[in-house]
Amino acid sequence: MASSSMSSRGSGSWTAKQNKDFERALAVYDKDTPDRWYNVAKAVGGKTAEEVKRHYELLVADVKYIESGQVPFPY
Repeated sequence: MASSSMSSRGSGSWTAKQNKDFERALAVYDKDTPDRWYNVAKAVGGKTAEEVKRHYELLVADVKYIESGQVPFPY
């Protein structure tokens, strides 16, 4: 669910490379970093600060959904 919901909810499609760059940028630019989303967008390439912020918000929502137990464990 995570990857399909993230790519279909208004942020446009994200390549595997952009997702990997996004993950790396989040590790570098934490919540206390000034202009965090601008810096993350610059690291990702091809996305605006608003797009990467929305991508992050969707990721957080997906994690909360999974942690709530509403996603069945794959067997």
